[in-house]
Amino acid sequence: MTISFPSPHEVRTVACIGAGVIGGGWVAHFLARGYDVVMWDPAPDSADKVRRLVDNAWPTLTELGLAEGARPDRLQIAPTLEEAVAQADFVQESAPEILDVKIDLLNRIDAAAPPSIVISSSTSGYSMTEMQITAPHPNRLVVGHPFNPPYLVPLVEVVGGEKTSPEAVAWASQFFALTGKSVITMDKEVPGFIANRLQEALWREALHMISAGEATVEQIDQAVTDGPGLRWPFHGPMTTFHLAGGEGGMAHALEHFGPSLESPWSRLMSPPLTENLQATLIDGVEKLTDARPTSDLIRERDRCMVAVIRAIEGIRGASS
Repeated sequence: MTISFPSPHEVRTVACIGAGVIGGGWVAHFLARGYDVVMWDPAPDSADKVRRLVDNAWPTLTELGLAEGARPDRLQIAPTLEEAVAQADFVQESAPEILDVKIDLLNRIDAAAPPSIVISSSTSGYSMTEMQITAPHPNRLVVGHPFNPPYLVPLVEVVGGEKTSPEAVAWASQFFALTGKSVITMDKEVPGFIANRLQEALWREALHMISAGEATVEQIDQAVTDGPGLRWPFHGPMTTFHLAGGEGGMAHALEHFGPSLESPWSRLMSPPLTENLQATLIDGVEKLTDARPTSDLIRERDRCMVAVIRAIEGIRGASS
């Protein structure tokens, strides 16, 4: 059955349920994009906390550029969850990461919200399949996983559960993109999603090295910020590895560096570097880079790295 949701362009009011660090960050983001925001959180001091967060974030958001009509005073505090979602055109839930709490809250939101709107959860670990089990309309529940702070970090990962309609996933992806987010629409549910799993792999390897006395906390941070971290704002690990192959690109990099995957450099086990996996990597990076020559990408990388280095030096110089 085809499900019809109003156009994402028609959204005027967003309900934010939960006003902790993530929920409050969403409040600031939607206010800066020119929406009316209705917030509800059961904590007695939540209204004061979220207003302080918005006030602190507003100068930065102003510097980045506000949408027409964006004002902090377009925030309303609702006395109940039901009143918060009653007139909403979209709901973003950001409750604590406790599965029973998520299940109950999404059930309540789904029962009270207008029947034609999409409901999104900020969960950082649970699948929507786990959370939508008691919801009366699970077809409209999606995950919209942000990164802290949501009003600055553009990435949001969107994925549905087993009972979520494809239309709801597509709608949420389009809506987040309209609000200025960089959207990954995931093809399937993965525990921890994509970006969390990548940063967790780095975090766990760092803990191993620190625990074994192989590196200090300071060395770990320096290794990232003054090494690969300089490339990551503009080239992720796939493009970085592609350029490591020089003119031969990913194919040469896999041929040259592939055997090192068998070396015990990491405590994580690597998958077999099959011909199919190699072909997927080579084809994928060609699509990712629009098949541009590596020489062009290298020049672009170098310009970006100079810009990042100068920006960091300017910030450090101003703060010293």
